[in-house]
Amino acid sequence: MAAASPSAKPDKDRYRWFPPGTHITVRGLTKRFEGTTVYENFDLDIPKGKIVSVFGPNGCGKSTLINMISGILPVDAGQILFDGKSLAETRIGYVFQNYREAVFPWSRAIDNIRYPLRFLDMTARERDDQVEKLLASFDVQLDLSRYPYQMSGGQQQLVSIMRALVVDPEVLFLDEPFSALDYEMTLFLREKLQKVLVERQVTTMLVSHDLDEAIAMADEVLLLTKKPTRIAERIMFGAARPRDEDTTLGADFIQVKARSLEIFRNEVRK
Repeated sequence: MAAASPSAKPDKDRYRWFPPGTHITVRGLTKRFEGTTVYENFDLDIPKGKIVSVFGPNGCGKSTLINMISGILPVDAGQILFDGKSLAETRIGYVFQNYREAVFPWSRAIDNIRYPLRFLDMTARERDDQVEKLLASFDVQLDLSRYPYQMSGGQQQLVSIMRALVVDPEVLFLDEPFSALDYEMTLFLREKLQKVLVERQVTTMLVSHDLDEAIAMADEVLLLTKKPTRIAERIMFGAARPRDEDTTLGADFIQVKARSLEIFRNEVRK
């Protein structure tokens, strides 16, 4: 690894360096499946408090990447730090693509949302306050006394999202959270989720197979190559928030999408 600049911040305990403003640091990440190399000596820095979308060719390892960083999937080699801390020292949230398998069907919606708080050192009053604060930030009219099977798919995914955020995570991972929802509900959840993430300054990694969504949600789009996976390019998108479907009609969006498509097509053709 190249020597760090004098302004870089040292992780004295682990003898690693990472740039100022970085929250997630990945160094030397390696992962193989049945002899196929997906990642090898892969480095990545994710800025603190930003939403970063992960986009790339089918099968390049987008979900594999966030699953390794979040600890769901073991790595073969490499180091992952969160503001210089280990995963065990970091509070994270994760929203899965399949909301039907993610929520507990035997528990009411409100109990699904409250569930992660059982593992935190909080009083009952503090837990109630945490839930109320979260519900207020989403500002949705939803009967949380119902069970998941009594709710629409979008409502179930909203419950899943709120459950991931109720612990006030430092980092949030989203694995194609809207892919199974209709367009109207997708727009609604994107709007609500962006508002909360920006207000709370949660460092977020979003995997999406929808390029419009990947750009519209993100402060930065991380474009990946085919396996063995590298970073093809990182593209900033600085459109003002809140963003909605009209954002996708703006000149900045169109420019970022055109560049992203160019890179994507080049990678697919290789």
